[in-house]
Amino acid sequence: MKINIIMHKFEKLSNVTQFNSQRGQETLHPLVSVLDQSKSVEIPARCYISDLYVIFLKDLKCEDFKYGRNQYDYQEETMLFIAPSQVFGIKAPEEKMVRPTGWVLVFHPDFIRGTALGKKINDYGFFSYEANEALHVSSREKQIVIECFKKIREELEHGIDKHSKTLIISNIELLLNYSTRFYDRQFITRETINKDILIRFENLLRDYFQSEKPQVLGLPTVSYCAGQLNLSSNYFGDLLKKETGKPALDYIQAKVIDISKEKISDQSKSISEIAFEIGYKHPQHFTRLFRQKVGMSPTEFRMAK
Repeated sequence: MKINIIMHKFEKLSNVTQFNSQRGQETLHPLVSVLDQSKSVEIPARCYISDLYVIFLKDLKCEDFKYGRNQYDYQEETMLFIAPSQVFGIKAPEEKMVRPTGWVLVFHPDFIRGTALGKKINDYGFFSYEANEALHVSSREKQIVIECFKKIREELEHGIDKHSKTLIISNIELLLNYSTRFYDRQFITRETINKDILIRFENLLRDYFQSEKPQVLGLPTVSYCAGQLNLSSNYFGDLLKKETGKPALDYIQAKVIDISKEKISDQSKSISEIAFEIGYKHPQHFTRLFRQKVGMSPTEFRMAK
């Protein structure tokens, strides 16, 4: 049974030692750790604001997990990716103790700062996915993930030398690259669900431009559309790119051009009026986009009709 309570207390998760100590496990390196959670002690249910990167692999159903703005009811073989400044924790009475399960990798941003991974870490969009967009891995994929965790753990247990950081970061990057592959697979296997999202997105754009929202709110943004579909901007953008081959912004702009072409055929309205109806405050911005996408200005397009 789900317990509905208000989570109002947040604990700062500042460092790796704090994370490990709460679970009764030793710290082998001050900036990075891999834990087999079957060896962890019970921890109190609470929410955290993280200063760390945290990657969970959960292999058993457990308490409702708070991840960003949402709760996620874990099922088998699930991965969640948490970046610094994000909120996560257990949704349960604060006095309740829960036992962690699965595996977890935790590392401080300082560990990868100045490295190739540090420069590209933001390219892994799934760190900004919401709970309902978590990665569900197959049994085979789970074994690959655990092997990555174990390789990092072995390096930590080996003792720190001049090669340790390079090897650990290489294995973190390997884990993230595998996760990218697994997410690509998930987009494919969830094709039916994705098609439904695309239909809802098309209907959303149609209804938006048939209303007065463009004049009030302006052009629909990727963030707005994602929110209306109950998706994070990153997940929505990645899904759309996989399904259509277009970035979300390009897709919206293509819809703007289609609608504007229809409106331009109405000779009773000026180009400026059409630009305002679509959501542009400045007609020159509309003209610039139209020329970029169509190869001629709105006026030239109208004269050619």
